[in-house]
Amino acid sequence: MIKINKLYYSPVKSLSFSNAKTLTILKNIGIKYDRNFAFTNNLDQEKIKNIIKNPDERKIFYFLSLKNYPELNQYNFDLKKNILKLNFQDNTILKTDLNKEKEIERLCRKMEKLFLTIKKINFVRDSKNPFFDTMPSKTISLINLNSIYDLEKKNNIKIQHQRFRGNIYVDGMKSWMERDLINQIILINNVRFRILKEIPRCSATNIKPKTSNYDLNIPQILKKNYNHINMGIYLLPIDDGTITIDNQIILNE
Repeated sequence: MIKINKLYYSPVKSLSFSNAKTLTILKNIGIKYDRNFAFTNNLDQEKIKNIIKNPDERKIFYFLSLKNYPELNQYNFDLKKNILKLNFQDNTILKTDLNKEKEIERLCRKMEKLFLTIKKINFVRDSKNPFFDTMPSKTISLINLNSIYDLEKKNNIKIQHQRFRGNIYVDGMKSWMERDLINQIILINNVRFRILKEIPRCSATNIKPKTSNYDLNIPQILKKNYNHINMGIYLLPIDDGTITIDNQIILNE
């Protein structure tokens, strides 16, 4: 039986994921609160308004991203009832009420102090078109844990699953079986998902979780062993609903 083993979401783009027992799925959008927020990188107000209005014009270098600022990997955000907690290595260092502009401004100034090479940081939000890197938006990532285990076994190394920043991690699926599911429909707790494409991996996966240290070259290891650099698949939700740890994944619906 193929089942959900772990669930994650990331309220703020490119910051470490938060564990979840249940996720709310939004039709044609993705996971509620996943990457709804981002920090911009030295953009003026006119440019910010433009990328909110026109999501297709967003570029990775417009935002703080793990690829460009590996030290982001040491931080994460928790979101509960409009209160955003900034954590450093699991310790809360700032709480922000997202309904109060002064507190959002304080958060931006805090981020500027943490990342001194950036002159101006702004906080942006978009719940209808979340902030993604490799896909425009509206997708959910699924990772097959047995594919990670196969990669570990072939190279006799430990590869933390968090490197791949997936939303859904599954077990019970044969290693690399997910590659054969493109364009198919799967069902999880009465929520249908269309499988869109594989996920090519970049240098962000080379950073050891909760650190800023590059200790592996994941794309190179994938290429050497399988002649591709993919790990995981993108899903598009066709229905609204919820998914929970231990839910069964039903194929070919």
